[in-house]
Formats: sequence, structure tokens, C-alpha cells
Amino acid sequence: MKIKYELLKTDKNARRGIIYTNHGKVETPMFMPVGTLANVKMLTPEELKEVGSGIILSNTYHLWLRPGEDIVKKAGGLHKFMHYDGPILTDSGGFQVFSLAKNKKKDITEEGVHFKSHIDGQKLFLTPELSMEIQNKLDSDIAMSFDECIPYPATYEYTKNSTERTLRWAKRGKDAFKNDQQSLFGIVQGGAYADLRKYSALETVKLGFDGYAIGGTSVGEDKETMYQMVDDAVKYLPVDKPRYLMGVGEPEDLLEGISRGIDMFDCVLPTRLARHANAFTENGKINLKNAKYKEDFTPISSDCDCYTCRHYTKAYLRHLFVAKEALGGRLLSIHNIRFLIKMMEEAREAITNGNFEEYKASFLKKYKN
Repeated sequence: MKIKYELLKTDKNARRGIIYTNHGKVETPMFMPVGTLANVKMLTPEELKEVGSGIILSNTYHLWLRPGEDIVKKAGGLHKFMHYDGPILTDSGGFQVFSLAKNKKKDITEEGVHFKSHIDGQKLFLTPELSMEIQNKLDSDIAMSFDECIPYPATYEYTKNSTERTLRWAKRGKDAFKNDQQSLFGIVQGGAYADLRKYSALETVKLGFDGYAIGGTSVGEDKETMYQMVDDAVKYLPVDKPRYLMGVGEPEDLLEGISRGIDMFDCVLPTRLARHANAFTENGKINLKNAKYKEDFTPISSDCDCYTCRHYTKAYLRHLFVAKEALGGRLLSIHNIRFLIKMMEEAREAITNGNFEEYKASFLKKYKN
């Protein structure tokens, strides 16, 4: 089946809903942990389920290079290959082409993108059609259109040309899409230009996708510019389809996105921070390598219900990081992902109760002080 979205409740622009997929239903707004190489770094599928994870994200570009989409298909698809029975979204590979290409050199043409592998420098060529073919074989629940993630800053002329090409790529990709059991999302671009965001949103919607993402944010711009990019696009997206803000994971950005009508978020941030001893807390981020935690025998957060906070102290976690034990990163990844997912649960409840803006203000007042 294609995914289905049910809108349950609104509180101003904030939305609470349910996305139905071939691998279960998930409530929105929601945060998706990132499992780039068919693995959310250092965590098992069982641990992801325990923290309340719904949809997780895997990366087309990386799985194309290793182990190859044909291997995943022979394994029975991505769900069986990685032993995750919940919903999976695959991105198009576009962002990685632009961010990881060897020496950052790439040749963007109307047909696609020529670039070199970040692994071995091999010459590669990725097109909208090939991105769709790879994702069809991976057999995720949700696939993403191939687009250019426009850098920031970029001139109006560059942004306009790129946005128009992304629309042409979106149509080509949709025409090449062959998996009837898989859903396909379109991606809105347009950079920091309000008229191009509107144009991209309206034209992408005309193509008729199962959901819509806002791309090209969180690429170096300041917060207010990012929020404006969302404002300039989201009001032109359908009410009855999921709305996905790509690559955003800071708590304040998630809450601001929800305020603007966003349903889905993803980011590598919680696990990346965890590997460097940084933890989310209700009072902001902390670094557990700090000497003041050497004799702190309390959990990271007294309000957190994750496995790590139920069993381990800051002192022990600090010891693991100082001793360079991998368990530290594992335990902190569990906490950081659970922190964001729990925040989403609280946001959904606040929307239901009609007090989301009050919840957001209360959370941010404590988090930023």
C-alpha cells in the first residue's frame, strides 16, 4: 500500500496525525533516527523500538556503494537485511553527492551529477532514474525524489536554475518509479528566496506525490532564515499529506518546525553528539567529559525514562568516555534519541490539549537557560 496520512488534531498551525505504512502506523509530529548504512550507529533495532522509534532513515548513496542495492534486494529488501520491522524512509542520495563527493568536485548537468566516490575516488554518475531504481530495490516504505541541495548563500540566478532543474528531475524520477508498494515524496527547494520557495512548492504539488519535504535548510544559514524558508514553503503544501523538514535535529528547531505545521524530522545529530560525549538535557546540552561530573552519581536527566537514565550515572558515563570505551557512545545515543522522541510525544499531547505554544515556550525557557 501507499502511505496514508490522517490528520487528528490541529492547534493553530501545529498538527497531530497518523501515518499508516506497510510496516505499521506512526504518530506525528515525529523524529526519525538516521541509519545511514542500514544501521543507526551502534544501536540494535530492538533498542530503537525501546526508545519509541517509528520511521528510521537509511541512505541511498551509501547503500548504493556498500553493499550495493542488488545485495539488499537479494536479502529480501532493506527491512529484512537490517532486521528492522518498522517503517523505513530512504533519502535520494542527492545530499550526499553534494556534501561527500571527493574533493567536493562535481559536474551538475541536466541529465544528472558526475562526481567521485568519497571512498575510493571512483567516477560515478547519479541520475533521477538511477536514484529511483536503487530505492525501488531497497524497498523502503518511503522513497525521496532526487534533488540538488542548494548551498547557502547562493545567488538568485543559481537558485532559480537549480530549483527549476530539481522540478524536472522530480518529474523524471516519478515517471521512472516502479514500486507500487512504495511511496514517493517530492522535495521543495528554492533557497532563501520567498518567490522561489512558493514556485517550487506549488509546482512540486502539481506533480502529485504521496508526501512533501522541505529541503535545502540547515545548510549554514542562521535560524531566522531557516524558519523563514519553512514559512515560505509550508503554506503551499497540502493539508492531507505528510510534511517533512529534512536534516533538522536541534530541539528548538523541531519545536519551531511543529509550530509551522511540520510532521516529520530527521537528523544525525543525536548520535553524532553522543559519540562526542554530548547529551541533551531539559536544561540544554552538556558534555560528560567535564570534570564536574566525575563524582556526579545522578542520571543524565531525572525526567528521562530511557534505559541509560534508569541504570547509569553521569560519573559512570564520564568514566567510559575518558577511558575511550565504546559503551559510552552507545548508552548516550540511546538517551539522546529517546530525549527527542519523548519531546515529540509531549508535543503531540500538547497539540491534543490545545496548548502547544505554551508547551514550546516552557520547554525552551528551561532548555536555553
